[in-house]
Amino acid sequence: MSVLLISLLFGGFVAIIVWQAYSFFHHVPDEDRHFLDRPALGFRLMWPLIQALVHYTGHWMSETQVQLTMARLKRGGVEYSLSAQQFFASKLLAALFFGLTVAFAGLHIGGASYIVGFMAGIGGFFYPELWLRELTRTRTTAILRTLPFYLDVITLAVEAGTNLTGGLTQAVQKTSDTPLRREFSRVLRDIRSGKTRADALRDLAERTGHSAVGNVVTGLIQAEKTGSSLGPILRAQAQQLRSQRFQLAEKKAMEAPVKLLAPLVMFIFPTTGFVIGFILLSKALQEGIVTWAPLVWAYSWPN
Repeated sequence: MSVLLISLLFGGFVAIIVWQAYSFFHHVPDEDRHFLDRPALGFRLMWPLIQALVHYTGHWMSETQVQLTMARLKRGGVEYSLSAQQFFASKLLAALFFGLTVAFAGLHIGGASYIVGFMAGIGGFFYPELWLRELTRTRTTAILRTLPFYLDVITLAVEAGTNLTGGLTQAVQKTSDTPLRREFSRVLRDIRSGKTRADALRDLAERTGHSAVGNVVTGLIQAEKTGSSLGPILRAQAQQLRSQRFQLAEKKAMEAPVKLLAPLVMFIFPTTGFVIGFILLSKALQEGIVTWAPLVWAYSWPN
């Protein structure tokens, strides 16, 4: 009788848990993602939980936090994949996942599992930030690497008789898929939707968040306002960007010996000194120059 009662209680408990979980996810509205990009794999694996957290805790973020987060998502090129609330929810889930995983592993291994789990939770909370920072850095590097070539294509189109919009169209049609090509495609979409060319270019500079792109956009807008010829301006901008790239490469090459100094002093020089010192000490012991008994015994041990 007691076994049957325990089974009924356990089954009722499981049924309550399942019903609560169903109710928790059932009230979460579906998101219309027809015009949105597909998020990264890690976000897709946690997507139901992310949507649930956004539904129940999305109002916790202030308007200022939303704007700052969206600005960083724009610079990473994922503003059409994630919202600010979804990105914050992913940080909470990553903290929970890392913390519980490390704490559970610590219980079996032994040690201060709660402290280690807490530290792992903090690291998990900032893991999406590291992912976004690395994505932004990679995207910015790719944009700066291909920007001079795109400016050359636009220059050829402009000197052939088209305007700036036609040059952007040729650059988009004649090149392969890159982050800069997608940005120029977005500029063209903004222009076709009714936004002025100057505003579309300013939005481009804001999304990239780099001074080099901002300088190119400023030059194009000023040339359009004053009626100057775009060909020489675009060619000068492309040449300046190439010069900056070479100067940056030279700077990094000159910084390499300085950066190598710390590993040399901390690791390579002590190891080399230890090897040379051991050889000299061995020679001194064999020649009888050093006769300190503990050292002679340690050198001859175990023979």
